[in-house]
Amino acid sequence: MTVPPDVNRCGWVSDDEEYKLYHDTHWGRPEMDDISLFAKLCLDGQQAGLSWITILKKQKNYETLFHQFDPEKIAHMGEQDVERLMQEPGIIRNRLKIKGIIANAKAYLTITENMSFRDYIWQFTDHKTIINSWQNYKDAPVSSAESVLMAKTLKKAGFKFVGETICYAYMQAVGMVNDHTVTCHCYQPCCEEARR
Repeated sequence: MTVPPDVNRCGWVSDDEEYKLYHDTHWGRPEMDDISLFAKLCLDGQQAGLSWITILKKQKNYETLFHQFDPEKIAHMGEQDVERLMQEPGIIRNRLKIKGIIANAKAYLTITENMSFRDYIWQFTDHKTIINSWQNYKDAPVSSAESVLMAKTLKKAGFKFVGETICYAYMQAVGMVNDHTVTCHCYQPCCEEARR
């Protein structure tokens, strides 16, 4: 995807090329792949207390160290793996966050015994994209009734680092909510891709 250098983007996007690429090609686009949805939920949990760009810069390291986010393999990781990962400079070396990914994998496997993760996650917006029309990115909320319910449900299922704010950021990222500002060059394409 080639984007002209002078396009309008959401105001939160910095001049970082990797950040711009993420905004232009991923953020707000409806994600339907189970593993991609799982990976993004885990990565958003790593963001807690940090900025997303910090995690984005480390995403490839997470993919390598956590078996390309294969839940079966992650679920079998034990204390020795946690200790090893605590020495890895390429990820956030937080014991609770590392263990959180392992807990998430176990919760994912339990859920997907009965349904796809896609159907489980998208149920919170009735399997549709919520399309907003913000003039300024600061007008978008940090949580919603849907993200509150998602957080409560995910926690009950055993997921970690899934508060209502993280869940709302996740919903924005995977296209459950289109929070691109109306002047952003991605707004209309994301409206067209939205699940109806």
